[in-house]
Amino acid sequence: MTKANTGASAWAVPEDLLARIAARAPRYDAENAFCAEDLDELRAAGYLRIGVPVEQGGSGLGLAATSAVQRSIAQAAPATALALGMHQVWVQAARAVTRRGESFLQAVTDHAADDHLLAFGVSEPGNDAVLFDSSTTAEPDRDGGYRFTGTKVFTSLAPAWDVLSVFGKDDTGPEPRLVHGFVLRSDGDVEHLDDWDTLGMRATQSRTTTLRGVHVPADRIVRSLPVGPNQDPLVFGVFAAFELLIASVYVGIAERAVTLAAAAVADRVSLDGTPRSQDPDVRRAIADIRGAVDAVELQVSSLARSVDEADDLGSRWFPLLVGTKARTVDTAQHVVDEAMRVVGGGAYRASGELARLSRDVRAGQYHPSSRDSAARTIAASVLGPLAPLG
Repeated sequence: MTKANTGASAWAVPEDLLARIAARAPRYDAENAFCAEDLDELRAAGYLRIGVPVEQGGSGLGLAATSAVQRSIAQAAPATALALGMHQVWVQAARAVTRRGESFLQAVTDHAADDHLLAFGVSEPGNDAVLFDSSTTAEPDRDGGYRFTGTKVFTSLAPAWDVLSVFGKDDTGPEPRLVHGFVLRSDGDVEHLDDWDTLGMRATQSRTTTLRGVHVPADRIVRSLPVGPNQDPLVFGVFAAFELLIASVYVGIAERAVTLAAAAVADRVSLDGTPRSQDPDVRRAIADIRGAVDAVELQVSSLARSVDEADDLGSRWFPLLVGTKARTVDTAQHVVDEAMRVVGGGAYRASGELARLSRDVRAGQYHPSSRDSAARTIAASVLGPLAPLG
């Protein structure tokens, strides 16, 4: 394994751009519209290349620095951060694979260097195994390529991706294999349904996707893996980047909720002239939620740095990753709920930012890994696997 490249250059979303992203968020939410202008401006600012090595025209950011960028965007517009974070998951997965001595995701880095938007076609209805099994069919051609047929769900960036990852199961050999490859928008045979009408995170436009025998040639097939859990570099890279960049979005939501709550209580005065910010119960509530945010932010940042440095955590990696993600989204929901309680009835207005955060934050429980899945993984790491029934 190789240590992280130290040739990164600092990158942050310009403050004026963050302000414009924040200003557009209520409209995207109200209209159930994709964050197209946000993508255009962020692409022009070099955002799609932040994790690309400097020698390829990027900023060379690792996972920890990318996590900080995602938190800042999430504070302005959670749905934009969540949607475009899918691109950053692939870029950081490629970095993790490279640091572990492999090069099979170099095409991902090359696409990002060319400002191509990468998206995930992984989640499937009813597939709780996620990366470890698939209901999509991968039919081999005679030249090392495959045709993929199946249904994917929660395909963020559906209206705008340039490159879509797909995977499916090849049952034609002696043992089934999970085949991973990349589809280009120009390939055709990919249909997105206009079915994204959700409680929150509406600007992601994470639509259902139908793969109609889309052909992926051999040079865009990147991995063939056995069915079931494994620690292949692809699985680790995707899993680590996904869990921690998802968690980063929810840290950002929680940070914004604390800011909004503090501002609201500072501006409110009771009938006797006492600022609400001087109420001991309010001060305790603000202190508690700020402390809760600090705890999960430190967990996410620390684990992201461990990924960057290719630390050898062995069997602890997966319990730490799933536990951190699960704790972060639960904490973020608690923080937003407490912020609304402290602010009072005004926070319940549908047009208010806290109300929007209260809807957006609830999406966290639906991203893998779920709380129950995380608990099973952590329990197995402590107690060993479940004994077979019978």
